[in-house]
Amino acid sequence: MSAMKLAFIVDPLDEFKIYKDTSFAMMREAAARGCELHTLQQEDIFWRKQRVAGHAARLHLTGDKTAWYRSEAAVETDLAQFDAVIMRKDPPFDMEYVYSTYLLELAETQGARVFNRPRAVRDHNEKMAIARYAQFTAPTLVTRLEKVLRDFVAEHGDTIFKPLDGMGGSSIFRVRKDDPNVSVIIETLTQLGTRTIMAQRYLPEIVDGDKRVLLIGGKPVPYCLARIPKAGETRGNLAAGGTGVARELTARDREIAETLAPLLHAQGLLLVGLDVIGSCLTEINVTSPTCFQEITQQSGCNVAGLFMDALEADIK
Repeated sequence: MSAMKLAFIVDPLDEFKIYKDTSFAMMREAAARGCELHTLQQEDIFWRKQRVAGHAARLHLTGDKTAWYRSEAAVETDLAQFDAVIMRKDPPFDMEYVYSTYLLELAETQGARVFNRPRAVRDHNEKMAIARYAQFTAPTLVTRLEKVLRDFVAEHGDTIFKPLDGMGGSSIFRVRKDDPNVSVIIETLTQLGTRTIMAQRYLPEIVDGDKRVLLIGGKPVPYCLARIPKAGETRGNLAAGGTGVARELTARDREIAETLAPLLHAQGLLLVGLDVIGSCLTEINVTSPTCFQEITQQSGCNVAGLFMDALEADIK
């Protein structure tokens, strides 16, 4: 197909760590295919005169490792004028993120092609979405009630507590039955019973890695990134100091991935990052899944190439 005109909704470009950034990997692959790149930030999108538009800046990649890009002056452009709008704004998934999905969903009615689809992103809380596939999960609880949380800890002993809107392993607590701090942990995370959280039975297989399994265009990428916790840490997230090791998918990884991939793709989720610990699905990441570069560098699998192939197929 002819070269595409792509708009990336991203965080500030100066904050990119291009040696590992997945959005950068997408841009580099798209540029190599002759695509015209434009970038916007979340606040650049607006609705006016019955149209959803944005202040979009043409982006040129320089190939330099430090001054890696050059941007032209931003131009007001209807989002429907792009062949694809790729939403890559990082969490937190707060109300501003929700408002962005409303604007992007309205843009879709005007002909814009948005990936991942805004309604699907809004409907898939990255923690709660696993409840739809409970056959693959560890024992899990979602509540803000202290007694219910305490009962769960009493039943399962070693337990993980986490907020429903966290990212990068932030505010994750490991709680044991005899933990003297269980009350203050519950009070802090639930904000004195006003905020719903998730509890999961602790999975000791975390020592072998919290695996990021990527689904692209309804198919699993053949390699995952096992994020190994640093010594003394219960979180494997790279943002929490974990080490990423690319591995081929296990039979169980494939079972989970091949079950979910077509279902999620049918809902408009072109790119999904599953988190799998041992044999259990723990999260479904749909906002801005990462790990492209780590998997590619260690396995030779061109993940960004798979993404661009899927994008081209979806907009034909």
